[in-house]
Amino acid sequence: MAVTNPKTFLITGVSSGLGRAFAAGALEAGHRVIGTVRRDADATTFAALAADRANPLKLDVTDFEAIPSAVREAEHMAGPIDVLVNNAGYGHEGVLEESSMDDLQRQFAANVFGPVAMVKAVLPGMRERRRGHIVNVTSMGGFITMPGISFYCGSKFALEGISEALGKEVAGFGIRVTTLAPGQFRTDWAGRSMDRTARSIADYDAVMDPIRAARQAKSGRQPGDPAKAARALLALVDAPNPPARLLLGEDALGLVEQKLDGMKSEMAAWEPLSRSTGFAS
Repeated sequence: MAVTNPKTFLITGVSSGLGRAFAAGALEAGHRVIGTVRRDADATTFAALAADRANPLKLDVTDFEAIPSAVREAEHMAGPIDVLVNNAGYGHEGVLEESSMDDLQRQFAANVFGPVAMVKAVLPGMRERRRGHIVNVTSMGGFITMPGISFYCGSKFALEGISEALGKEVAGFGIRVTTLAPGQFRTDWAGRSMDRTARSIADYDAVMDPIRAARQAKSGRQPGDPAKAARALLALVDAPNPPARLLLGEDALGLVEQKLDGMKSEMAAWEPLSRSTGFAS
C-alpha cells in the first residue's frame, strides 16, 4: 500500500505487543520502520515483514550508553528519522511496601530513562531539520492510578510530565511531542511481560489478591485491539496539529473522565484552604 508521504519510523520494542502492531501497521501503510529488538531471532522475524523497509536494530533501551551509536546506525541504515515511537517498557505489579528499590530502579530504567535517552539521541537531527514527531507510549496509568501498580504508574506519570514539558521546549523547531496513553489492549502486558513481586505481607491480602487474580484472568481478553491502536498511531502522525496527549480506548477515556471529575470536586471542596496560603494584602 503506497503512501504519498512515506516516513521513517524508529519504534522501540517491536518483538511483541503494541510495538509489533505499530510496526506492522506502519509497514503495511508503506512507511519504513527501524524496530529495536533484543534477540537475533526477533531481528530475523522482524526483517521478514518487509524485506526492503523493515530494519531491525539490536538494542536494549536500558543500555543508555549504547543508544547514541545505535541511533546513528539506524540513520545510516534508513535515513533521517521522522517519527520516534518510544514503546519499549513493561509493567511491574506489586504492593509498594512489598516491592524493592531494585524493582523501582528497573521500572524507571525501562519506562523513563530509556525513552528519555532515545529522545536525546534523535533530537539533534530533528532540531537541525526543523521537523519530527516524538510519540512516547505511556498508559491510562500515567494519569489514573490503581493499587498494586504504584511503580508502574509512577513511571508513566513521570514520562507524561517529561513529554509535556519537552513538547513546549521543541515546538518552535517544528518538532511535535505526543504521549499515547492506551487503556487495556490484548497484548502480553498483563501476562508473561508483567514483572510480579511475590506477596509477603498478609495485611494487603484483601486489597491485592483479588486485583492480581482479576488481572491474570483478564490477560488475553482485554477489550483493546492492537491493530486499531496502530491505525490510531498513523492517524496521529499524519495530523497537522497533533495533540499533546491521546488516550486510546473506551476504558481509558471513561477512567480519566472520572478522575478529572473527582479532581474538580476535591479542588472545590478545599479551595478556601488552597487560597489561604498567600501573604495578606
